[in-house]
Amino acid sequence: MKKLENQTLLYDEDCPICNIYTSKLIKAGMVDENGRKPYSEINEKEEIYIDLKRATNEIALVDSKNKTVLYGVDGLLKVFGHSYPLIEKIGTIKPINYVLKKMYKFISYNRKVIAPSREKKDITLKCIPDFNYKYRFLYLTFASIITTLVLYNYSNLFTFLPKANMGREFLLTLGQMVFQGIFLIHLKGDKIINYLGNLMTVSLMGSLLLLPILLVSIFLKIPETLTLIWFVVTVFLMLLEHYRRMKILELPFHLSITWIVYRIIALLLILNLH
Repeated sequence: MKKLENQTLLYDEDCPICNIYTSKLIKAGMVDENGRKPYSEINEKEEIYIDLKRATNEIALVDSKNKTVLYGVDGLLKVFGHSYPLIEKIGTIKPINYVLKKMYKFISYNRKVIAPSREKKDITLKCIPDFNYKYRFLYLTFASIITTLVLYNYSNLFTFLPKANMGREFLLTLGQMVFQGIFLIHLKGDKIINYLGNLMTVSLMGSLLLLPILLVSIFLKIPETLTLIWFVVTVFLMLLEHYRRMKILELPFHLSITWIVYRIIALLLILNLH
């Protein structure tokens, strides 16, 4: 595999996603051992030709020899294309390139709600993406749809619950955001939406944990007790993750309590519909 030399990826050291894929590129031999560098360590000479603002939103591939920079998908295509030319050729086809860039922005602008990290106040250069309302609302919509689909199918595995319908599950998902938002009304709009992004990431994680049971249930009859136990364990793990995120975001503990309260209220409402 060809190793891309004299090229450095500037990554967000506080982003688990960025940490993982840049380290994997090094281990795979696509870039050399010094092929990545934390954004916060950009020096004064590099600041002259690096677009610092753009580099917070799109990972920058810096050519230290020619003093040039590629951002986001363009940089990643060059990295992969150096070892696998076909990937770069396919990735530069206009329709495909357009979709790749939209997908990249979708993840990049939401990476702090997908995998939050504590803000390091002692660092001058912080790799924090712009707050983009369009991509944040797209993420909330995406997470809501996935959560609704999983809950709808999982609810139908229980005989003691009223037959599920998409409308009910979607309203329950939206209701969670509205309910939690009431307790954050004193905060600025972007902080509320930032919390909601984290809230829906927790819901997405829960949905992924429920998927194995759903997939197995297609082929095998699973005891309802096991299905219920799996659901309870999933909710408990979601609660732990929610609490962990509240500490990172420095938000009040009572948000985890109201998170539980809403689920109890929702369950009682569903049971009363029987």
